[in-house]
Amino acid sequence: MEPTGATAPNHAPASFGNPDLPGEGEVNTVGDPASLVMTGPQNPVIASQFPNQIDAPATDISTQAFFWSSFNISPRRVQRGGWAREITQQDFAISEEISGVNMYLEAGGIRELHWHQTAEWAVMTRGRCRITTLNRKGMPSVEDVEEGDLWFFPAGLPHSLQGLGPDGAEFVLAFDDGSQSESNTLLLTDWFAHTPPDVLAKNFGVAQEVFRDIPLHNLWIFPGDVPGDLEADQNAAGVQWGDDQPVIFRLSRSTPVHENSGGRIQIADSTNFPVASTVATALVTVEPGSMRELHWHPNADEWQYYLRGSARMTVFNTGPHANTTDFRAGDVGVVKRNFGHYVENTGDDVLQFLEVFRSDHYEEVSLANWLSHLPPQLVSAHLNIPADVLATFPRTSQGIVPLR
Repeated sequence: MEPTGATAPNHAPASFGNPDLPGEGEVNTVGDPASLVMTGPQNPVIASQFPNQIDAPATDISTQAFFWSSFNISPRRVQRGGWAREITQQDFAISEEISGVNMYLEAGGIRELHWHQTAEWAVMTRGRCRITTLNRKGMPSVEDVEEGDLWFFPAGLPHSLQGLGPDGAEFVLAFDDGSQSESNTLLLTDWFAHTPPDVLAKNFGVAQEVFRDIPLHNLWIFPGDVPGDLEADQNAAGVQWGDDQPVIFRLSRSTPVHENSGGRIQIADSTNFPVASTVATALVTVEPGSMRELHWHPNADEWQYYLRGSARMTVFNTGPHANTTDFRAGDVGVVKRNFGHYVENTGDDVLQFLEVFRSDHYEEVSLANWLSHLPPQLVSAHLNIPADVLATFPRTSQGIVPLR
């Protein structure tokens, strides 16, 4: 005889949109409301941001590494002149290939002269910024960038960033190494302060006294005068046009590779932005009611940064594992290479986000495109969908699902 209080295991056949036994999801608790009771300590504010984790689709199964993080929960380091906050692999274990920094510089604010052991890719999200760098041939570049523009500095090349008027500059940096921290940077002031004065004097051919008042601590971010005319700065720096590949790319003004009623995808990689040898990018815009089609990326992990709107994404992994979570502006997502996923606009506003890859080129596999290039009877045998219905499926990669 069965013990009092025991329940029989769920052996009911799977229903439409509910593939697993035992069934997962709230839909499987109908008639048993006690299954949903949550009486422990809760944070309703956080819970409200993740409806698809509290009430996951019944198609979700098991768990996998958490693929959500956010600059909104990252500590902000603030100094006169601006601030920064970061997400590295130390904070976000799944992010092995890319680390990110969100930075703001007030008008005139300077991110001091420095360089990194990794490449730096960046996108402007607000305002305007003047950037300087030196290429591998020793030739300088001085450029102004604004919202929607990219820059790329290869590893080891020196650069600076300075906010322009009237509103300064806000941007997101991505380094091609998940462990790279904004605090792990080679700074000009640190090097000067830790070099013997007689060596500095010999190197620059001046008296030691010239270096008596150099900063003894690094500046990192500090206020400065708003830069003047761009052409004057270019001339003063000795910029010579046509000597090297541009370090900036006007991504938001570029021709989309996919565009329809559901949105558009604009890409920057080494095919149209040659200097970007280790980072490829897609700017994705999704209209309300549409979604980024089911797909995967075979050549790199996808690091996402959400610029505006709201979304949900399901990531399909081996096992099987499938989990759904929600994203909003300022959030970061990571999808490991080859994991299937979609990104659906769940709001009434336009959804816009960036896909960033540690690769010299952008690459994806569209599920619809794959299925449309197989013998129909083979697909029918897998999915029990008649060939005449399969013939109505999209015949190519769409990028974004068109509005119908």
